[in-house]
Amino acid sequence: MAAGPHVQIVGLNYAPEEIGIGPFTAGMAQGLARHGFAVSVVAGKPYYPQWRTWQAYRGGWTRTVEAGVTVTRCPHYVPARPSGLRRIAHLASFALSALGPALRQSLGKRSARPDVVICVAPALLSVPVAWIAARLAGAKLWLHIQDFEVEAAFATGLVGEGGLLARIARGVENRVLRLADQVSTISPQMCAKLLEKGIPAARVAEVRNWANAPQPDPAGGEAYRREWQLGSRRIALYSGNIANKQGIEIVVEAARSLADRDDLHFIVCGEGPNRARLQDLAAGLDNISFHDLQPAGRVGELLALADVHLLPQIAGAADLVLPSKLANMLFSGRPVVATALPGTGLHAEVEGCGIATPPGDAPAFAAAIAALVGDPARAAALGAQARQRGLDRWAQEAVIARLAALLRGLSGQESGKP
Repeated sequence: MAAGPHVQIVGLNYAPEEIGIGPFTAGMAQGLARHGFAVSVVAGKPYYPQWRTWQAYRGGWTRTVEAGVTVTRCPHYVPARPSGLRRIAHLASFALSALGPALRQSLGKRSARPDVVICVAPALLSVPVAWIAARLAGAKLWLHIQDFEVEAAFATGLVGEGGLLARIARGVENRVLRLADQVSTISPQMCAKLLEKGIPAARVAEVRNWANAPQPDPAGGEAYRREWQLGSRRIALYSGNIANKQGIEIVVEAARSLADRDDLHFIVCGEGPNRARLQDLAAGLDNISFHDLQPAGRVGELLALADVHLLPQIAGAADLVLPSKLANMLFSGRPVVATALPGTGLHAEVEGCGIATPPGDAPAFAAAIAALVGDPARAAALGAQARQRGLDRWAQEAVIARLAALLRGLSGQESGKP
């Protein structure tokens, strides 16, 4: 395989984090390495979704080589309760901690300097670090947006839309978007939002996330049924981070409204800052249970356990982020019930693979779940379409190959010659 450019990736989240952005940044880096690129990563210490630094990674900077990728992990502040200002301090601390490692490669031997520096957002506060590294190395700057963190902060109430902090946040976003030579994001609707923000179409690219789960479990999740004593009940499953932008309270409301159904059980599987509050809301309900995040090796079993996957989001967030968990849901061959309005990216992805209901409308959400559980033939047909859509739109190798081609073009190495 022809050699690719040298690529440096600056991103807060990275493997071994198993959910959220980390697996996709790691998959990007390792995929490019398989395509012949020389890849280095400057990342934070693992902390997500527990919001505490993992015990094995505490301490100072570390440097390892993993799956052909040189990974430098930087210490940073992790708030136990990530409020607006604490989250800003969290992101800023990573940017400061990443500055030295990012610049070291740019100022090192010319043969080892990056041709392209990719900054993964969140966090936009890391973009100036990546920009300085790129300019010192004579490299191009690529900004990859996993979600529009400023607007998401407004939508979730972490930051009020008025006042000095909001004006500063918008100003920072406006400035850093224009520093990049190329800006990518993960859905057509999010690409359209970049155009709305004034980024020229020639500098905008779609680079999707992908399904990172193993093949569906042929046993249909029977191991979990035994472990969790679920019997023959049908399962409505939410699995992932438990945070503000998910609006997961609607799952508890749906469970409450369907509590008279002995054949249906709700499972919330994951961790995050809102889990304790969610469990308090569910107090007294015996048709919903909570479990910790499951090991990556058992994700296929967990997804196969579901008869219906649940994908709630709050109003206003459906075009700010396309949840990475959706890809795995589709690949599992089970229908999805999501909360999204027509015209949004999430609604378009779910259409034909499940049911989308209005955000915050708990009765409609519950009715959609009941409709699919009560009509196995319809659920099976939607699940089959979900599986096909996963294959068509969310295959990892196709995404990485497209990214590799775009990177070669940006660095002037379309032919693959260094």
